Amino acid sequence: MKEFLKRKNISFSLKRYGVDCLSAMAQGLFCSLLIGTIIKTLGQQTGIEYLVTIGGYAAAMAGPAMAISIGFALQAPPLVLFSLAAVGGAANELGGAGGPLAVLIIAILAAECGKLVSKETKVDILVTPFVTIFVGVALSTLLAPGIGAAASSIGQLIMWSTELQPFLMGIIVSVLVGIALTLPISSAAICAALSLTGLAGGAAVAGCCANMVGFAVMSFKENKWGGLVSQGIGTSMLQMGNILKNPRIWIPPIIASAITGPLATCVFHLQMNGTPVSSGMGTCGLVGQIGVYSGWINDIAAGTKTAITAFDWIGLILISFILPAVISLLVGNFLRKIGWIKEGDLKLD
Repeated sequence: MKEFLKRKNISFSLKRYGVDCLSAMAQGLFCSLLIGTIIKTLGQQTGIEYLVTIGGYAAAMAGPAMAISIGFALQAPPLVLFSLAAVGGAANELGGAGGPLAVLIIAILAAECGKLVSKETKVDILVTPFVTIFVGVALSTLLAPGIGAAASSIGQLIMWSTELQPFLMGIIVSVLVGIALTLPISSAAICAALSLTGLAGGAAVAGCCANMVGFAVMSFKENKWGGLVSQGIGTSMLQMGNILKNPRIWIPPIIASAITGPLATCVFHLQMNGTPVSSGMGTCGLVGQIGVYSGWINDIAAGTKTAITAFDWIGLILISFILPAVISLLVGNFLRKIGWIKEGDLKLD
């Protein structure tokens, strides 16, 4: 059995399912729902209806895009990979608000089942797609509604708790999601799976920005402008190797997230009412900020917000850029003075 599974490239590991697949799913979300929302918002603001149409088409493909990206992470054969489009569509639709989590679980199971039968018969072109789609859609019918409801309930609990205790939950959500963003997992996929929006989404944005901007600014001495851009608009995950060598370098961004999180929830009432995946993106491509802005537009269209105010913009800029930079730099310089952070500890290869 071990030899058979090895030949089929099936490896039951936390890294493959919990890290590789989750990260790939986030990319699938970005290339469908997220970019579609950005294009649609751009079209709405410029009055170009064609962009609104394009954005709608892209967003509608979120399920298939996630499933195919998961299959890619699992190194699925072509017939399995392409068959996952139908699986992703079914799981995402039947999973409702928690569709992304349903897609993650069901696409993994369907892909592995498809890999088991791939190239084992002379009619592979019929058998492999049939098994992959049949298993995937059957599991979607049986499991997706329950998985989606569970994920949505957890997300609703977090959002309800944040509304009830904005200060405490602002700290917790901001710190945890910020840590997830820097770890080799996907904070964006987690936020999408939990449908994390509202004040909790705003706190998540704050935590992500604190890590990305924090590491970018405090490591400027070592990494200059290239490091500033690659971490500030790319990802703070680049520092993961350095964190393993000296975990103390993570203290400044974590402190920054613990401060900006409650400021976002209690003072500026920063809410993410755009797509949930944007909550876990921070300043990556400015997706978090675009998500907050698209949420403002959605609120105005729904009649729950009258206009975008100067206070809104000030809060977004302070939480996203200025405060993370200032706090991380001050704490980082203090840690350098006491010897906790040494020359070269933040240097990127």
